[in-house]
Amino acid sequence: MAHSSRSSLAPRCSFLLTAALLVLLLSHGAHGHGAGLSSSFYDGSCPGTRDIVRRVIQDARVADARIPASLIRLHFHDCFVNGCDGSLLLDDDPQAAIMTEKNVPANDKSARGFGVVDGIKRALENTCPGVVSCADILALAAEISVELAGGPSWTVPLGRRDGTTTNIESANNLPSPFDPLETLQEKFRNLGLDDTDLVALQGAHTFGRAQCQFTQRNCTAGQSEGALVNLDGVTPDMFDNKYYGNLLRGRAQLPSDQVMLSDPVAARTTAPIVRRFSGNQKDFSRNFAASMVKMGNISPLTGRDGEIRKNCRRVNKKPY
Repeated sequence: MAHSSRSSLAPRCSFLLTAALLVLLLSHGAHGHGAGLSSSFYDGSCPGTRDIVRRVIQDARVADARIPASLIRLHFHDCFVNGCDGSLLLDDDPQAAIMTEKNVPANDKSARGFGVVDGIKRALENTCPGVVSCADILALAAEISVELAGGPSWTVPLGRRDGTTTNIESANNLPSPFDPLETLQEKFRNLGLDDTDLVALQGAHTFGRAQCQFTQRNCTAGQSEGALVNLDGVTPDMFDNKYYGNLLRGRAQLPSDQVMLSDPVAARTTAPIVRRFSGNQKDFSRNFAASMVKMGNISPLTGRDGEIRKNCRRVNKKPY
């Protein structure tokens, strides 16, 4: 009888163990792809979050037309390092053993808009102290910036928490304006982003400026390396699909943009997508929005992981 009881328990225990492992695996996999995020995350705790973020960006945009493009770039460079955890916003802090990502080549003297993020954070802290993360501020700011510039709007999943570390090694491997196509594809693929995501997200170069030292034509006589050129000479502050037309005419400013047509592997990978987006604004807008949500879901910290920073430039001080 005892033997029979043990025999009947064995399959049940095996099933329970298998089920537990499956739950563990699913939760682990989901954590890296936006698990725990929800567009209604702040509906109860800070219902005016999006309006506050939008108001600060609108005010900043009046003084500096480049701000929307700068803010979306911050979100991009944040998510590609450590996931979307606000690590890019941290300043050097020797006491906390933090070295900033702001000084790596991809960000040094080019990543900007940090003061606007500070302004958004102050406004949110005045209304809902300790509630909205800096990582979520970047995600919302990116969506609002595109919408204000005439581009698509999308529902932003929220609930990210802020990281307490930086990753200089990963930041040094951010996509470069001089990367060949296969390198770009690998960097995107490593984060779960495919060729459609690559072509769509590069479309953010439809507005904003770049330093001439990073462009295909480099700097003309008399220009300093930091001189700015419009990424799109026709509608430099509008979010539209004219960027792809520039590529088709060989007029992309950044080498890493033009390779999506000129690289030997482009014909069977990215070039058909470039042509598709060039001929269909709605198709581009729809895919751009989907790719932004996908990128925003890269390895977020949720639940009890990370923290909600009081100051986006500093990790919170630990109580002793």
